[in-house]
Amino acid sequence: MNFLDKLNPQQRAAITAGNGPVLVVAGPGSGKTRVLTQRIAYLIAEEGVRPWQILAVTFTNKAAKEMQERVRKLLPDQAIEGIMLGTFHSICARILRREAEYLPIQSNFVIFDSDDQERIVKNVIRELNLNEKLYRPASVHAAISRAKNELIGADEYPTQTYRDEVVKRVYAEYQKRLVASNAVDFDDILLYTARLLEDNPTVREKYAQRFRHVLVDEFQDTNLAQYALVRHLASFNRNIFCVGDPDQSIYAWRGADYRNIHRFEQDFPDAQTVLLEQNYRSHQNILDVATGVINRARNRKHKQLFSDRGAGEKIFFYEAPDDYAEASFVVDTIAQLVASRQFEPGDCAVMYRTNAMSRLIEEAFLQARLPYRLVGAQRFYGRREVKDIIAFLRLIHNPADEASLDRVINVPPRGIGEKTLTTLHMVARQNDTQPGNILLDLARGNDSPHWKSFTGRAALPLADFGGMLATWRVAAQTLTVPELFDRVVKDLNYKEYIDDESEEGEDRWENVQELKRLALEYSTRTMDEFLENIALISDQDTIAEGNVPTLLTLHAAKGLEFGAVFIVGLDDGILPHSRSFDDPESMEEERRLFYVGITRAKDKLYLIRSIQRGGRGSQEETFPSRYLDDIPAELLVGKTRTGRAIRGQVPETKWQTHRTQGQPAS
Repeated sequence: MNFLDKLNPQQRAAITAGNGPVLVVAGPGSGKTRVLTQRIAYLIAEEGVRPWQILAVTFTNKAAKEMQERVRKLLPDQAIEGIMLGTFHSICARILRREAEYLPIQSNFVIFDSDDQERIVKNVIRELNLNEKLYRPASVHAAISRAKNELIGADEYPTQTYRDEVVKRVYAEYQKRLVASNAVDFDDILLYTARLLEDNPTVREKYAQRFRHVLVDEFQDTNLAQYALVRHLASFNRNIFCVGDPDQSIYAWRGADYRNIHRFEQDFPDAQTVLLEQNYRSHQNILDVATGVINRARNRKHKQLFSDRGAGEKIFFYEAPDDYAEASFVVDTIAQLVASRQFEPGDCAVMYRTNAMSRLIEEAFLQARLPYRLVGAQRFYGRREVKDIIAFLRLIHNPADEASLDRVINVPPRGIGEKTLTTLHMVARQNDTQPGNILLDLARGNDSPHWKSFTGRAALPLADFGGMLATWRVAAQTLTVPELFDRVVKDLNYKEYIDDESEEGEDRWENVQELKRLALEYSTRTMDEFLENIALISDQDTIAEGNVPTLLTLHAAKGLEFGAVFIVGLDDGILPHSRSFDDPESMEEERRLFYVGITRAKDKLYLIRSIQRGGRGSQEETFPSRYLDDIPAELLVGKTRTGRAIRGQVPETKWQTHRTQGQPAS
């Protein structure tokens, strides 16, 4: 095949690997997406594998779409639509809808987002008369989510403390309510599918025999449930092809477990391992800095990154007198790089450990009257007006959707307060049904057997809303998705509700219009598909375009690249973060996080810290990040805390002596 001629030897070895398990350890910038897509093309064109016999799993819809387009370009004369290519959640949702007969939910289940989930947990905590200050809904929900990611159901939840007992009770009731709403959360999608494949040999063999080849992207970011899924799906043919880099495993807080690579090697001891070490992104000096940092990590697979782009410039290190000067240095330097035409504004990125660190940098950009783009601010689908319209559509589609009902029952305000809502939930529980069904019945007025459960003042607005919901449900039988969208917005007078003629009001209405534009794409498709697509869109799927510098956390930087990268806040307590000091695993992840940030840079890298931090007049001394000790001194230029210039050799700063006694050296 012609495209194999353009590959380096390691890439070619990975793509043309024979049958059986294959682990590709892909360094940053080594062309892993290229390897995955060309592996798929190779299997179809050279090995005679039918497209429908291939399963390829990614973490974002954007990555899945990109892979699909690349494969289509490689095989323009072949039909490739049969490939099952998508995110873990989208693929599992497809399987669950097909195999719903084995599940406690029906095939038209809805997917609750994080706000919906937390709202139900909050309701359960209240109804169990638990102290919300002691058992915060977000914390309890996080514990439930972790359990699901580890394939632990409510019945099996371990109870070593009283808090564990409480979480177990909430978990059990939360799960009952999800089932009663014919709903799942994101973790259920994985848990249900993993359990289905584990417990039902017929279903497992059906899919394992269908998929001759299973390919997994970003394998280091999988959790235990995701690993169990791909292991089951590859159990018959054993042709599993995993691409990942344990050095870039930075999402433990999301449940990712880099140890899945070790599990893979135990479960597939005959696996071939291929290293991708040639980097096509960065100059060698940047790679050598990254290698110096990551070589100190424990229990890692050694690889030596190399580049054919030349050594490049040395890395600029700057110690600012305070965090205001740190921010000013970044903005001034970016302005100089742009003015001298070394880089376009959009080629520059500022990275930091925590979102809170963006404030001073944003202020510095504003003071300089330079535009910027902040990644990690409120995402489109998290905006209030967008969530409201989606909740109305979900409630029309499924009146049992308790979370959506709670969100919009008084939007726009219609005189339904918390007390009335609590009574509605209580009446529903007493009648072994969902609040939405009570609401629809109240639309009958005095003929409803539930009418007397409410005061007249409370029953009337409930009946009005129930009548509106019933009317929409009838209309939904004949209207397309965008037509129903328009009908709901019009009936609610929603534009008047959110657009107060201020800039913010106009922005809110523009968000509704943008959602309408998405609905128009579903003119010939179902509401099921529209709602599922919205629920499954990943946070990383959309990053706004624009030729302006990007501000983002190191976590958000994963998978991106920029010509010039500024990493700020290189102080102990920030990177590594102080909450990681007592946990060796967390300290290892902090090191990997720094490595990820470094390897985003193509041409220029700036490492920056501040001698003092805090509000003006209340500055506290900081100490350099311990990771700076691991960078070869000859690769640095810049200025130290004393103002002395660095020219290939760092003056004696005795950074290690400044650390707080007892902090681990990692």
